Amino acid sequence: MWQRITAIAFNTFREAVRDRVLYNLILFALLLIGTAILFGQISIGVQKLILINLGLTAITLFGLAIAIFIGIGLVYKEMDKRTLYALLSKPVRRGEFILGKFLGLGLTLLVNTLLMTVGFFAALYYVKRSLELADWYLLTAIYFIFLGLMLATVLALFFSCFSSPILSAVFTAALFLVGSFSADLRELAAAVKAPWLDGMMTSLYYVLPNFRNFNVITIVSHGHAVPTAAVVLNTAYALLYVGLVLAASSLIFRNRNLK
Repeated sequence: MWQRITAIAFNTFREAVRDRVLYNLILFALLLIGTAILFGQISIGVQKLILINLGLTAITLFGLAIAIFIGIGLVYKEMDKRTLYALLSKPVRRGEFILGKFLGLGLTLLVNTLLMTVGFFAALYYVKRSLELADWYLLTAIYFIFLGLMLATVLALFFSCFSSPILSAVFTAALFLVGSFSADLRELAAAVKAPWLDGMMTSLYYVLPNFRNFNVITIVSHGHAVPTAAVVLNTAYALLYVGLVLAASSLIFRNRNLK
């Protein structure tokens, strides 16, 4: 089983690497980091703060773009090219296909996140001419960004199992936005003092993915370490949520009529 899943994953990774959109996104991310260096030189005394905020934001946004634009086509492209039918005619289960596609895109995101991280630290070293112990706390923030991107990836894959690429992109982006501000929406609903609205927002807060937990840019940009408990809880949360959505994706795809 794992041999088939691994083969699908590496094939997905190779296809993603050959996609020109991928290289364009990485290029724009590195250019944005370079822009942060320029702004840092203009703004005396806040070079590091600007670079960290813009750099980590660039990794998040362009990583999200990769997750959405490639993730929404993982199933659709295979069906459009008719390669899915040949693949499923072999001893490959639909659940293995879904898991292999997810792992392949996850590997793509990991490689690109590492490349952008190298560019980010190179820019940071260029600005500061040295790296301090507190600078390595930034790796925790990047790790959290990667966890959030994996959540976005599995959501894009989930929607691609039953929807068109455009709708899948809209749904995934909408969930990312709502999940990033779910705590604020919950507080706003509580302030309105409408029981039905408060109940609805509370339900959405616990059901939808909470992307806000993965945003620690403000903490690390001021040289503070992220508590170990937060790292453990966020990792467990991401693994649990990804597992549940993968299971739902496999169930939907298994019962889908591909004729």
